[in-house]
Amino acid sequence: EIKEDLDNLIRLGLRLESITTDGHKSILKAIRKSVPQVIIQRCLVHIQRMCLLWLTRYPKHQAGQELRQMVLQILKIKTNNDRLFWIREFNQWYERHKDYNFVLERKTQFFFGEWLLRRSYITIKRALPNMFHYLANPKIPNTTNGIEGYFSHLKNHLDLHRGLTTKNRINFIKWYIYFSNEK
Repeated sequence: EIKEDLDNLIRLGLRLESITTDGHKSILKAIRKSVPQVIIQRCLVHIQRMCLLWLTRYPKHQAGQELRQMVLQILKIKTNNDRLFWIREFNQWYERHKDYNFVLERKTQFFFGEWLLRRSYITIKRALPNMFHYLANPKIPNTTNGIEGYFSHLKNHLDLHRGLTTKNRINFIKWYIYFSNEK
């Protein structure tokens, strides 16, 4: 469905410069298939929120405590110097803790906290190439908060009319967007 939506937008003549996404695998795959040349910006809030969830408020391991402090800084990165400093800190964190098996290895005998620490590290490592495009182009949003806020209003209105048939639901969405854009 996501690929089909992207293809429809392109057919309508929309020229995409970038897409800010939460990083879901199906979304990334659809983007690569439909618009491989477009810049993918990972939503920093999603990265931060997931890592903080996995690391917990009070990680038991020193590596978790340090990584949690770094994750809390992600949304404060406003310049290329901030980016370079943060990436250097992340790499230094890895060098300090790479001897611990849970950072490197993929096995099932981890303690639960170690597995979540590894998951946080892998999430950041995979997202890193697409985390900071917004610094080079101020038109690129670094989070999906704006669009999610817009669609939360639509979802609230749809909830009031949850008995609509699929056809009427689609028409409701079209009219909602039409009238929202008229304002």
